[in-house]
Amino acid sequence: MRFCIRMVCGLSASARVPDVELIFTLSCRSCYGVVARNGILLHEMVSIRVARGVAVLGRFPLYPLMVQAKPTIVELDMNKLEEILRRLEAKELGAEDYETIKAVVGSYVYLVNAVGEKETTIRRLRQMLFGAKTEKTETVIGGSAIPGRTSASSEVGTESLRDADAAAEANDASRTSGEPPEKSPGHGRNGADAYTGAEKIEVRHPSLVPGDPCPECEEGTIYDTHRPGVLVRLVGQAPVGAKVYYLQKLRCNLCGVVFTAQTPEGVGPSKGDATVGSMIALLKYGTGMPFHRAEKLQESLKIPLPASTQWDIVEAQAKRAGPVFDELIRQAAQGEVVHNDDTGIKILEVMAERAQRSALAEEAAQSAGDDAAERSPKKRERTGTFTSGIVATRLVSGCAGHKIVLFLSGRQHAGENLRDVLTRRAADLPPPIQMCDALSRNLPEALTTILANCLAHGRRQFVEVANRFPQECRHVLESLSVVYHNDALARHQNLSPDERLLFHQRQSGPTMEALRVWLVDQIEGRLVEPNSALGGAIAYLLRHWEKLTLFLRVPGAPLDNNLCERALKKAILHRKNALFYKTCHGADVGDLFMSLISTCELSGANPFDYLTELERHADEASVNPQDWMPWNYRQSLGDLPAPAP
Repeated sequence: MRFCIRMVCGLSASARVPDVELIFTLSCRSCYGVVARNGILLHEMVSIRVARGVAVLGRFPLYPLMVQAKPTIVELDMNKLEEILRRLEAKELGAEDYETIKAVVGSYVYLVNAVGEKETTIRRLRQMLFGAKTEKTETVIGGSAIPGRTSASSEVGTESLRDADAAAEANDASRTSGEPPEKSPGHGRNGADAYTGAEKIEVRHPSLVPGDPCPECEEGTIYDTHRPGVLVRLVGQAPVGAKVYYLQKLRCNLCGVVFTAQTPEGVGPSKGDATVGSMIALLKYGTGMPFHRAEKLQESLKIPLPASTQWDIVEAQAKRAGPVFDELIRQAAQGEVVHNDDTGIKILEVMAERAQRSALAEEAAQSAGDDAAERSPKKRERTGTFTSGIVATRLVSGCAGHKIVLFLSGRQHAGENLRDVLTRRAADLPPPIQMCDALSRNLPEALTTILANCLAHGRRQFVEVANRFPQECRHVLESLSVVYHNDALARHQNLSPDERLLFHQRQSGPTMEALRVWLVDQIEGRLVEPNSALGGAIAYLLRHWEKLTLFLRVPGAPLDNNLCERALKKAILHRKNALFYKTCHGADVGDLFMSLISTCELSGANPFDYLTELERHADEASVNPQDWMPWNYRQSLGDLPAPAP
């Protein structure tokens, strides 16, 4: 028997041995589930020791424990734990035993604290103890993720699947023959072509040029092969560098006039150039590095950059980039498909205002008396603050084109923020396809959209109960895997929305209809208890079936909301590191930079280069912001007139 414990706390340095023994025996009872019911002790060998410890529990004080960082899982063999218990009774504990005891005590405190939190569910507790598991079909149900997959593919797809099957068979054959299997692509070193942002330097031969006689054979002629040798050299540097210029000053000894050397060309009057704000914004809002952490890093590199200075720089740059962000919102409103979702965020200014209003209301209620407080209806105020993510897709030449990511933080839910964005939609455009989960707060009030619900959320209902209902969940997950496989084939073949619709209707339609019939039979045939977890998962699919299968009726309708959820990871990363925004204005600055950076990433643009050029040409961008989007700003740079010599 193996037992997982978590090292999360340490004992007081002044704790005596009896204190440690009692806490340890009590922890054993909690972690092993050793309980006494109706006079019967379970796990007798351990329980006897627990009973002895509990009998003298009042004799020794329990010292406070120190909660430390995220726990580490340590596995103990049952026999080893029994040996420690025997040494504990004999009071012959060794140094290693005390480390194990600390871990067991930590597991007890960790579990007690976790169970005491109202947000803790059984599922979350299981994930904390054993780790979150993947939702891949082959991992959840075992075996192939796509049964009979060749029947759900086109001619091109069949060939690709045959190639994959042949590669898998060759891999298996090499494994049985003792040869190492081939590595999957994408897990090796990066070639020189991957360093698109690196400085390219051509190195000429020091003594030879094309057309010279060969110095080796002295008969041939040397020519350029146009295949140079490539050497990649990485260089470490501070995120923000600095140069100190000492301008010489000359003074006349007679008239006292001072002559100062001119500033070198390209050095402006400001302390930092356009790249400084771009790097700070990319670190803070692109990778989640807080200002104070960047300050410590810069300080250690002897190039000080205080957190307050960083904020002043990015705030000023955000103000100049405001017109481009407004244009980005306007273009997102014209998208054919919009995804939206939100996640929680803390804004201290909003929290303080809410606390102040609550205190004033409580004071007013006390002054009015209890009777008046009971008669007056209580208005429920929204207490949360959220960061909404909106991803809009605009079609280009009938195919999926530019993707625009917007982040909007404040009191409003995702649906309310989407409503504000869509109010800027052109009146002659048809309603967009909206992809979101089934929460009502994601819907834009008073605006019409073609609503699609996330199929991944419906699938997750079955993943969570697959260990209790393996056969039923296998049927659902395998059916949905066919649909996702077909969608991957459609992307691989670069099908237009209309072609993709026909492909899904032909290949995925029969599978989804068979799944719907099976789901109905499970409920109407009373094969599944409606109030069970599996019954709830089936009811979820049937209740939202029309919205979950919109991809079978409307061109361009996506399968799920994964695109928006992946985009929201940037806001979650910022929340994980910075914890909160201080003011609503700070949240607006963060939304602007995260929107621009995420849109650059989806457009294949370099976010550092984009933010830098946007800062350098802020005047031009404010006049024609539509020409300075992440997908066309390089063309606008090329159209600028050459600088005067």
